[in-house]
Amino acid sequence: MKRVLGSVLLAIAMTVIIVTSAGANQSLNIVYPPKDHQTTAKQIFLIGTAPIKGEVSVNGKVISRSQAGHFAPSFPLVLGDNPFTVRYGEQAVELKVTRTSTEPPAPQGATFGQDSLTPAVDITRAPGELICFSAIAPPNALVSVKLRDRIIPLQRQTAIANLPANSGVLTGLTQPTTTKDSGQYAGCTTAQTAGELGQPQYLLNLNGASFAQAAPGKITILAPTQLDIVEVTADPGTARTGASTDYSRLTPLPKGTRATVTGREGEWLRLDYGGWIKASETKAVPSSVPVKSLIRGITSRVVGAWTEVLFPLQTAVPVSVQQEDKVFNLTLYNTTAQTDTIRLANEPVITRLDWQQAEPNKVDYRIRLKPNQQWGYKLRYQGTTLILSLKHPPPQRRANVRSTSALKGIKIVLDPGHGGPEDQGSRGPTGYPEKDVTLLTSQLLRQELVKRGATVVMTRTADVDLDLPPRLATIAKVEPAIALSLHYNALPDDGDAIRTKGVSAFWYQTQSQSLAEFLHNYLVKTLNRPSYGVFWNNLALTRPTVTPSVLLELGFMINPDEFEWIRDRKEQEKLAIALADGVTEWFMQTQ
Repeated sequence: MKRVLGSVLLAIAMTVIIVTSAGANQSLNIVYPPKDHQTTAKQIFLIGTAPIKGEVSVNGKVISRSQAGHFAPSFPLVLGDNPFTVRYGEQAVELKVTRTSTEPPAPQGATFGQDSLTPAVDITRAPGELICFSAIAPPNALVSVKLRDRIIPLQRQTAIANLPANSGVLTGLTQPTTTKDSGQYAGCTTAQTAGELGQPQYLLNLNGASFAQAAPGKITILAPTQLDIVEVTADPGTARTGASTDYSRLTPLPKGTRATVTGREGEWLRLDYGGWIKASETKAVPSSVPVKSLIRGITSRVVGAWTEVLFPLQTAVPVSVQQEDKVFNLTLYNTTAQTDTIRLANEPVITRLDWQQAEPNKVDYRIRLKPNQQWGYKLRYQGTTLILSLKHPPPQRRANVRSTSALKGIKIVLDPGHGGPEDQGSRGPTGYPEKDVTLLTSQLLRQELVKRGATVVMTRTADVDLDLPPRLATIAKVEPAIALSLHYNALPDDGDAIRTKGVSAFWYQTQSQSLAEFLHNYLVKTLNRPSYGVFWNNLALTRPTVTPSVLLELGFMINPDEFEWIRDRKEQEKLAIALADGVTEWFMQTQ
């Protein structure tokens, strides 16, 4: 799968071999990094293999290798080009790794840093809302912004805390670093009158030299009585905490949701409840009246393996979900309660539904649940009625762990990570790709689960290209009791490929935490494997809401020693049995 984890870093790796003797055998293999690799990391690991007889050196220094001849040493990088020569006997591989700076280049002379002026895109703000400006300029410059008929002075920011990437959690690099001389200037203002303010003009004065440049984006102030209304057309709409895909996801907005637009930033719309969504996932609604609704009587009904709770509204309002142990919290925005009566069906999920008007236009619902484990939920609008579906627990498990009826009546989706020529995933020192071992593991696990009576659906059964949407569509269609996405790990360049090893599990929805922790702990204990940890992680295959969905990283492809365990067929068979046993025991303990 395509995801922001280390394994994707090796997907494009290539081997570059220079043979210095025409008669030499090509037995030295470098899998990573590729030729002319660029990185912002302070170090790089070299992953490869050579026959165990003989020595491998990097830039003249002999490196240690595993018993099978694999290696993955790390080397520090300086800014700019870093040449590496890897030798084995008469063979040599020449590599060049270029380390680039994470800081924007400093401007030369009386000018602004390239692409540093904000706003970079057209923005719309509410009257009285802060409008902030920033630019990179030489030290000791005088910088200001002209916006219509006013001048806003910008102050030099002498110390800025830079946050590491989210992937730093995987390598322990999570602490901010401080840039003391960033060259950044910043300042803010407000505007009360609706209308277009145009492009801000940045003014710079340095040692008597002057320079002016317009920001790329223009600024518009909204008229409070003429706000746009939009309806979500995506199924569902992706809501975020800010105006780019770098910002965190919020609860997806069901198709049909309507909201008032209170701000814009390029292609992104800020909705009245606080979330941002791409304009392409919405359509304009011919109305200038802000979205508001009343809500009265609430009912529930049983439909197959689901309990549906019906919230009748005057219009489809934004929603958010928060799960706790034995509690499901639902919030309706732009809503005022006139609720006097609630009727719940006699069913296996809900104990009680409580509500409160938390704010004038916000109603919180707290649904107390009977089962200890939540099994999945769905949200949709039917007209203007919001329907919350809560999945019933699967049949109780009473058989032996390896009984042929231990998982009878249980549907499970297995997702072998990656696949096809374009998405090989991470690669071991020999070049063996992750896509092959995930498929093998999934096939072995399917056999074990079927022996126990489970119905198993795989997202792929051959080496084929398979993007994320079809994988997610399979989970949505099957609505399994659980979904497992199987992978083998790698690291960002800053990681240590020799010392890092072990099993890890990733979850996102609260309903998946128990399964992730149990399977991780079970594999570590049963197989005596190292632990890499359990992570909350916003990944496509951990986001499904219809079932507990977990992504497992079953070992590190790039670790020279662990790779031998990964490629061993007998160990894979043991792994499949342990996983099947773990899945079965988890179902038994959730009853």
